[in-house]
Amino acid sequence: MACHEREIPIQSGHNFQGINVYGKAQLGDTYYYGLGGDLHHLPYAVDAPFDSCHRQHEPTCLDNTRVDLLQKIYSWADGQDEQYIFWLSGLAGTGKSTIARTVARKYSERKCLGASFFFSRGGSDVSHAVKFVTTIAVQLANNAPPLQRYICEAIKEHNDIASKSLLDQWRQLILGPLSKLHGSSYPFSYILVVDALDECDDEKNIRIILGLLSEARSLNTVRLQVFLTSRPDIPIRHSFYHIPNAEYQDFILHNISPAIPGENAIKRLVENASGLFIWAATACRFIREGNQFAKNRLDMILQGSSTAITAPENHLNEIYNTVLNHSVSLGYMDKEKEVLYSMLRDVLGSIVVLLSPLSIYSLSRLLQVPKENVDQTLRDLHAILDIPKDRIRPLRLHHPSFRDFLLDGEGCRDSNFWVNKKQAHQVLATNCIRLMSISLKRDICDQRTPGVLVTDVESSQVEQCLSPEVQYACLYWVQHLEKSGAQLYDNDQVYQFLQVHLLHWLEALSWMRRVSEGILAISSLESVALTSQCPSLYAFIHDMKRFALHNRSAIEQAPLQIYCSALAFTPMLSIVRKQFIDQMPSWIQRGPDGQKNWNALLQTLVGHSRWVSSVAFSPDGKLVASGSFDKTVRLWDAITVAALQTLKGHSMSVNSVVFSPDGKLVASGSVDKTVRLWDAVTGAALQTLKGHSNSVNSVAFSPDGKLVASGSYDETVRLWDAVTGAALQTLELGIKTETLSFSTSGQYLITDRGVFGVSSLQLSPDPLERLRNLFVSNDWVVEEGANILWLPPDYRATCVAVRDGMVVLGHSLGGMSFLEFKEGLKTV
Repeated sequence: MACHEREIPIQSGHNFQGINVYGKAQLGDTYYYGLGGDLHHLPYAVDAPFDSCHRQHEPTCLDNTRVDLLQKIYSWADGQDEQYIFWLSGLAGTGKSTIARTVARKYSERKCLGASFFFSRGGSDVSHAVKFVTTIAVQLANNAPPLQRYICEAIKEHNDIASKSLLDQWRQLILGPLSKLHGSSYPFSYILVVDALDECDDEKNIRIILGLLSEARSLNTVRLQVFLTSRPDIPIRHSFYHIPNAEYQDFILHNISPAIPGENAIKRLVENASGLFIWAATACRFIREGNQFAKNRLDMILQGSSTAITAPENHLNEIYNTVLNHSVSLGYMDKEKEVLYSMLRDVLGSIVVLLSPLSIYSLSRLLQVPKENVDQTLRDLHAILDIPKDRIRPLRLHHPSFRDFLLDGEGCRDSNFWVNKKQAHQVLATNCIRLMSISLKRDICDQRTPGVLVTDVESSQVEQCLSPEVQYACLYWVQHLEKSGAQLYDNDQVYQFLQVHLLHWLEALSWMRRVSEGILAISSLESVALTSQCPSLYAFIHDMKRFALHNRSAIEQAPLQIYCSALAFTPMLSIVRKQFIDQMPSWIQRGPDGQKNWNALLQTLVGHSRWVSSVAFSPDGKLVASGSFDKTVRLWDAITVAALQTLKGHSMSVNSVVFSPDGKLVASGSVDKTVRLWDAVTGAALQTLKGHSNSVNSVAFSPDGKLVASGSYDETVRLWDAVTGAALQTLELGIKTETLSFSTSGQYLITDRGVFGVSSLQLSPDPLERLRNLFVSNDWVVEEGANILWLPPDYRATCVAVRDGMVVLGHSLGGMSFLEFKEGLKTV
């Protein structure tokens, strides 16, 4: 028996008490406080565990149901074979989450549950992967006391672990501590339950999580077994293709066996459910909420349900239509019905497209609708909505299929209820801007001291000054605007808001510790403006993007410095500076005599501890990779300049980095004589290519991504299979090459020493590629052979990457600089 209860002794000198106190340390983030003193550094998603307060009313499997499937799962969990992942997949409404709760409950009672994370689309912290690893780490420390010491040691050693990539967090907080367990004073196996992975809001993060879970196989002294549920979506299926079949077990959940005995009505209900758990659950809630009219509601469902053999989804649509129609009484006059239908569309439409759930109170403030009206509108919708008695707790859908139904004209064929998705987003965008316009102000947290840091202010005070609905508006107004498909115009609502409240908005984001999201929002807004007829607004947005990037460091640390340092050190002719110069404190009598206009430098990325030797853009321009003498490769977000991954594995300096044509792989060449291939999303090491006898100084992918070429100081160029890592060909050049790339056709290698055929050793005398029109030569940026920009000593590059009009410079002290140039004739 791999998983069984054991007495866990408490070693002398260790005080293992329950970790059960939660404290909020930043807006939207709950940090876990308890034994060990260091766990409070880890952000914690309070709604993620199966037994969280929010989930206390969610059911487990009834007795004598799902018996065969549960036994299959328990046999896997208690076994000792190599299948460390059990993937339960099925369509929406087939009961996957109920089964996951049942499994989690069983192994929690047996003291073998390591952790659980239940994703939920639109569920704030449980709709994304940001707190996935840290939440699991906190639960492991709580559920497995022997691990607590090692997890706390990892936090002390890496005190910024919460800001690291998911891969770094997983290896330091989960795999590292688990690998240190020895002896027999703990369960041999811990179960990790991950439910509804498909509801994680980013396909890349889904891939990352599956990559992390697959690393469980590396543990030797203890097993980490993963029970995973999801819809059979393509990204998840594709990721499982890369995991050997021997390492996971899968089960497709088609339907619920209609084997419940009972009276005729119950049999008909079971038949009408068509195997969908959510249909049965929704029908039962609808009937139960009818109280003395329960029988009437039962008859309504049975009469409204089709007796024909149709797709299960059609039966689900019928039950949703029944519930909605019942919420509008037949006794109302036609005009009254029109008002109710409109209110239903507005309220329900907003609920289903919200990007994070809100309470009834917050929703009513956001929509500018009296709370009593919202209460009245939702009064008869308990069957499809989780409506808490506590009106400050968020509203939630019982099941995401209702969102699909309401937004799909095929499923919801009644125009009285169908919600136009773009219009719903437009309504929310408009109301977000309106709410921010009347709520945001200078020094909204009433600190008065310009040097106060974000970390100096209690989160409770931030929450008092920035209500949940105002926080929501600050975070998501641009996303709703973008999803609405709306056009922007000069002097429209957006322009008027930014001209008055831009600094107030950035200040609020700083208190919320969401400046990165703000920069992403500005970038998205710039893209919308670029396709709209709004030259003045576009110029303003472009300038505020430069303003936010230039002053990001100050704004993130000290919110009120947006009115001080940010304005003082922004170029004199900046549109934002001129618009808000009157906001600069009067005690700054004279600012620095700085530059008049923005220069070409966008941002400097700081993170490497030694000389940056190589930089490269991903094909889509969204990522930057950098290699350094500190032996690491780092991946950066090119828009927000946030550090995403640190790739460790080389034993000596990294000389060269490059992305594959599809952006999924990164290759790096090192002084340690090897080439390494990495997963650009998860950061996982995929291959180590060995064969060179001296330092590898350049690497390149073929246009189809199937080949990797590496140039070395051993005076050879080697060709490798990018999938298997097999050595395919060695070109003996007899001279060192500094640069290396493939021709467009992939048939030739272009180096600084000549052009070589991939399938032969013959030197080709004819150039096959036109030289890039923009590059760096010595102390100059050169375009079309003409020097256009002289680089001061501080900006001299040790390595360069060019994409379109963007140039990235790597510096000897570990920094990176971005330059951007317009196309066209350069004159003075």
